[in-house]
Amino acid sequence: MSNRRRRTPSRLTRARLGCSIIAVPNTTANHITIEYEIIGDIADPALLLVMGLGGQLIGWPDAFCAQLADHGFAVVRYDNRDVGLSQKFEEAGTPDLAAILGVLGGGDTVTPPYTLGDMADDGIALIEGLGLSPAHIVGASMGGMIVQEMVIRHPDAVRSLCSIMSTTGDTSVGQPTPEAMAVLLQPPPATRAEVIEASVRGSRVIGSPGYPTDEADLRAGAALAYDRSYYPQGPVRQIAAILAAADRSTALGEVHVPTLVIHGDADPLVTPTGGEATAKAVPGAELLVIEGMGHDLPELLWPEVIAAIVANAKQAH
Repeated sequence: MSNRRRRTPSRLTRARLGCSIIAVPNTTANHITIEYEIIGDIADPALLLVMGLGGQLIGWPDAFCAQLADHGFAVVRYDNRDVGLSQKFEEAGTPDLAAILGVLGGGDTVTPPYTLGDMADDGIALIEGLGLSPAHIVGASMGGMIVQEMVIRHPDAVRSLCSIMSTTGDTSVGQPTPEAMAVLLQPPPATRAEVIEASVRGSRVIGSPGYPTDEADLRAGAALAYDRSYYPQGPVRQIAAILAAADRSTALGEVHVPTLVIHGDADPLVTPTGGEATAKAVPGAELLVIEGMGHDLPELLWPEVIAAIVANAKQAH
């Protein structure tokens, strides 16, 4: 680590990199409490990382964030609303998942407790409140949907866009395979051990066949997430927000920041047509399809993914 950089890494990264311990902060953004961390020099351009369905900020691995920061970014990662240590929406109740999924079969429209647009406003309010706008924004899966909403709703707050393993909201593309849908819809396990086992099984279904993650690492990650915050009600409300979202394809046609779309050719949860449609919708977007990649970010692929993110960001004015 360069001596001239002021780091504020996560707890695990601090120990590994020998950084001083700084309390993990939270703030009020868009009228709710958001838990966040900054890794890097706050004088550098901000790069906001937005995680997917049910994912906490630790879903962006410490070392991945540190490597991005080494390229000259203040990396901001945060818990979306209803997950991790950010504000929960218990008063909204837990939607009926069966009724929600009836929408996929042509049932009634969903009225969610909040929208992807609300979640996009959260992230933009966070970086603006920290004085770090405009920012480069990177989102994975549902996070990709959220960053698309960010650039549509707040174009002046975005320097560059990267959408990873995501889709446009057009229901004719990116739909999951039956096996992946079964993982998404499995009922919440009752105990910590069962949650970890279910997470490992699910990772084996949706993960990258060309770059399988060691089972011990999968277990450790699942345990860390459980112990930090296990809140299965939140993702149900997030699913409602996803299913209620309109097709963003036309609005994405008005995006004029450097845009990178990354997708694995073996992704069963958001199948590759979702990424293809996203890149097609944004004028001048670059599509990077990675062979053997599923619905995760294996460490062996970090160099390629990080290099592509950095190259895209450098195109920003």
